[in-house]
Amino acid sequence: MSVDFPGKYNSWDRVEPSELFTCPTEKKEASPGMKMEAYLASEAKNCSILVLWLDCDKEGENICFEVINAVRSSMLAPSRGDFMDNVYRARFSAISEKEIKQAMAQLARPNLNESLSVDARQELDLRIGCSFTRFQTRYFQDKYGDLDSTCISFGPCQTPTLAFCVNRHDQIVQFKPEPYWVLAVEVESSGGGGRGVRLEHERERIFDKEVAQLFLARVKKADTARVVGVSSKEGRKEKPMALHTVELLKVGAAVKFRNTSRLIKLKFQVASSSLGLSPTQCMSCAEHLYTRGFISYPRTETSSYPKDFDFHSILRQLASAGGPRHSQVATQILQTDGIVQPKHGEDKGDHPPITPMAPGAGLSGDHARIYDYVVSHFLATLMRPCRYLTRTVSLEVGGEAFSVQSRQVVDPGFTSVMTWQAVSEEECLEGMREGATLPVREAKLQEKETSPPGYLTESELISQMEKYGIGTDASIPVSLRLNDI
Repeated sequence: MSVDFPGKYNSWDRVEPSELFTCPTEKKEASPGMKMEAYLASEAKNCSILVLWLDCDKEGENICFEVINAVRSSMLAPSRGDFMDNVYRARFSAISEKEIKQAMAQLARPNLNESLSVDARQELDLRIGCSFTRFQTRYFQDKYGDLDSTCISFGPCQTPTLAFCVNRHDQIVQFKPEPYWVLAVEVESSGGGGRGVRLEHERERIFDKEVAQLFLARVKKADTARVVGVSSKEGRKEKPMALHTVELLKVGAAVKFRNTSRLIKLKFQVASSSLGLSPTQCMSCAEHLYTRGFISYPRTETSSYPKDFDFHSILRQLASAGGPRHSQVATQILQTDGIVQPKHGEDKGDHPPITPMAPGAGLSGDHARIYDYVVSHFLATLMRPCRYLTRTVSLEVGGEAFSVQSRQVVDPGFTSVMTWQAVSEEECLEGMREGATLPVREAKLQEKETSPPGYLTESELISQMEKYGIGTDASIPVSLRLNDI
């Protein structure tokens, strides 16, 4: 069903936008040609008990009551008691044998308050969206020659999300670059005839050219660089929390602005660390995998596993039929490393985190890629953090302080399965010991400019929406489906 205004309020000419805040609303079939209400009513004839198996979220709860209204009059009346006494609700988070049997054995009741909260949100969205769309369309009509003012839409999620993009665009347009200089020095690695090593000047950016040239002259007087200190520090890259919907959506492509004929447009640009899918594509693939029993329910805000979560059952399935890479990791966790306590996330009380429920045999294309990500993320939450050693060498050249760092992985931990999160190893700098002197190969100034912030990626935009409570896990992908503005 969908909520709408009675027909007489659909006239933009005869109805003032302000009237839409107080006028009545009504529910109509979203696709009248399908005659879904009549079909459900015919299927319910001669039935005495109704068990509702809709998605276990607020929207699903709302559809439960739409089904109840459709079949109430055609079902057999109870011999005693109320009709709702024979209506039950199955609650499940995955389409697997275990979940289905458990849901059937523990039938609950549909939640009217959750359904009414969806009705309230739909009515607010309708009243606010339609009234402000009509108002601003009329207001801007014929004010700008290059503005398509046929319909300038307003949405409680769409409009504030667009504001994030416009604010960033304004920052970029108004940004004024400022020149600065960096003192670049290259020394020869220990032993002579070795490779060159680029040093980082401790002063970093110098915004006065004359001062920068003063430092360059001082450095050029020195033929060698002296190692004045060597230190090592162990770092950790923490594993992820259990996967929830917003985190899955962030795996999509990046969003970028460009200015074209004075109209701001959104352009999708694939991020190197993403799957190259938009949030809408991600969610579509996830729902496909869920309905076929490959993953658990993909719409959840919870990032913490339940206390009684059965990790071993999933790991055994992956170890026996999870594909070469995942099978190896799952086997290693079960037989060698053991399950490392997952990070504690947030329990929003809706559904468990997104996890694999069955081996992904036969999957291909985007479905296989999303499934692979879900499995990799799940395995990563049960593994050790990544540990690495950072070695810092401090040097002095002509009285100026420089440094160079190297990084070496001690234990890859979870990054052995989430390979895109791996810590990049850099030169080991062996032989650079305290007191050693290294020949200076080159010393020069590099002129650069400050740069504006980059355009928002979809991942950053989703993070902003999550931070300010804009939209739900169901509406976020829809809010990002913006084209011409």
